[in-house]
Amino acid sequence: MTIQDVARHLGISWDTIKEIQKRDLTKRFSRPCLKNVKRIAIDEISVRKGHRYLTVVLDMDTGAVIFVGDGKGGDALDPFWQRLRRARAKVKAVAMDMSPAYISAVLDHLPDATIVFDHFHVIKLFNDKLSDLRRDLYRETKESLKKSVLKGTRWLLLKNPENLDPDKKEKERLAEALKLNEPLSCAYYLKEDLRQIWVQPSKEIAERVFTDWIKRAQATGIKMLKTFAKTLAAYKSGILAYYDYRISSAPLEGTNNKIKTMKRMAYGFRDMEFFKLKIMALHTTKYALIG
Repeated sequence: MTIQDVARHLGISWDTIKEIQKRDLTKRFSRPCLKNVKRIAIDEISVRKGHRYLTVVLDMDTGAVIFVGDGKGGDALDPFWQRLRRARAKVKAVAMDMSPAYISAVLDHLPDATIVFDHFHVIKLFNDKLSDLRRDLYRETKESLKKSVLKGTRWLLLKNPENLDPDKKEKERLAEALKLNEPLSCAYYLKEDLRQIWVQPSKEIAERVFTDWIKRAQATGIKMLKTFAKTLAAYKSGILAYYDYRISSAPLEGTNNKIKTMKRMAYGFRDMEFFKLKIMALHTTKYALIG
């Protein structure tokens, strides 16, 4: 039942029921046991218009949210580091995106932990650059034929080849766009090859695939690809660390989707501390009690 349903059933106020639940959640989730935490994932989630964010930490072994901090900078994690120290936890690996703020915070507070850059974020970053390239090429071209072919191809470029819809002739439309534009074609096929970095039988082979990809991207002479290759090379150790700890922040993305659903169903949360406690309780309940 929702808080509103319980309040109506018992004939008492919504606020009274909410405070009862908040006290219960505080008792059960405000101080999770961190002693045995070994592998974690860190990510931020937008919770309100106006760039309001929360930083969420997930225990990769239990699937539990073990911390929710205000904001998305490194300082959002300060209370979490204090609790880890008190618990004497030995964190071995951290999955996250390539946020400089999070990287700096982890290096400062968990110097012995291995940072694993989430491969879904790497692919998403490249997809964003690919979309920008398509848009720039569309603006720059003077030929009406090329413009008409490029128009509406953004989602075709981002789709996996196996997901192209034959009924809509998406494969043919994509092939036509790539045939007419060499820079777009180079970027598209490198996008598909980029995924191969994470599906190799060993770290040594993955490193060779990684190095080959960097060289091919640089050899195209395309500014976007050369810049991305330089960025990727700078994060090499964290990308290949996937073969030391096969973790990603994908489970945390799933949790973030649950958080967004909970927020929509509740039409927003006026009490942010209550909202954070509800997030902490997500992994233990199939259905959240929502106001």
